[in-house]
Amino acid sequence: MLSLKLPQLLQVHQVPRVFWEDGIMSGYRRPTSSALDCILSSFQMTNETVNIWTHFLPTCSMSPRARHICYFLDYGALSLYSLGCAFPYAAYSMPASWLHGCLHQLFVPVAALNSFLCTSLSCYSRFPELESPGLSKLLRTGAFAYPFLFDNLPLFYRLGLCWGRGHSCGQEALSTSHSYHLLCALLTGFLFTSHLPERLAPGRFDYIGHSHQLFHICAVLGTHFQLEAVLADMESRQGWLATQDPTLGLAGTVTTLGLAVAGNLLIIAAFTASLFRAPSTCPLLQGGLLEGSTNTKQQ
Repeated sequence: MLSLKLPQLLQVHQVPRVFWEDGIMSGYRRPTSSALDCILSSFQMTNETVNIWTHFLPTCSMSPRARHICYFLDYGALSLYSLGCAFPYAAYSMPASWLHGCLHQLFVPVAALNSFLCTSLSCYSRFPELESPGLSKLLRTGAFAYPFLFDNLPLFYRLGLCWGRGHSCGQEALSTSHSYHLLCALLTGFLFTSHLPERLAPGRFDYIGHSHQLFHICAVLGTHFQLEAVLADMESRQGWLATQDPTLGLAGTVTTLGLAVAGNLLIIAAFTASLFRAPSTCPLLQGGLLEGSTNTKQQ
């Protein structure tokens, strides 16, 4: 009878340092997992199981190079997400005083350039991760905080205009969904940078409740509220926006998005090429088990 054995899970000291997560002491998958092991581990309780299912698409660790390339692609997708946010904000969420002004005209093109910067910084942050983990974290955090702050400039401006004015703010008023979206975004950033709660109790949140899982959940909720907020803007400002000329038509939107996708893929290709040029002795590419670690027998 055919039987499948679940992959062995490892302790933190049994995997290379590049795979370590602050406060996570156990439940690590073998860095050199086979394709079958990766699939099976999606249905096994590891320290990544909740992350995988909140992402919906499984993430596999096939080799150190493949792992970094998957991160590069993930960063590129997040960068394009930030550009995607700029399109509806430019169309539906701009303050009235900004319409057809310099910032409004340049909002989407600058967001496209921001996506290049975001992908470049976040991909580069993989390289100093072992020697300068603080610098790596700072680069990665900044790479995603800056596009978020830029994209939400229209909301921050409208929030400032309406602060303390209650219902007398007219078309500049923000819906409650905007507030929930900004709150979820702040929580996502806090969890990403703080590594709480696992830093307070190492080993207690290896499988359920660590910061990576929590910020995935906050990010999903934030995206939901963001969509609700844009739809609320579109509905409440529809009559007024109908009298305004759009800054980007369909052709402009498709062209901008196509150029951004091509540019981000070129950036990812450049960093991928640098991985393959690196010697196999490079610490970043040491994906085997740590020397001296023991292979415990499966019971």
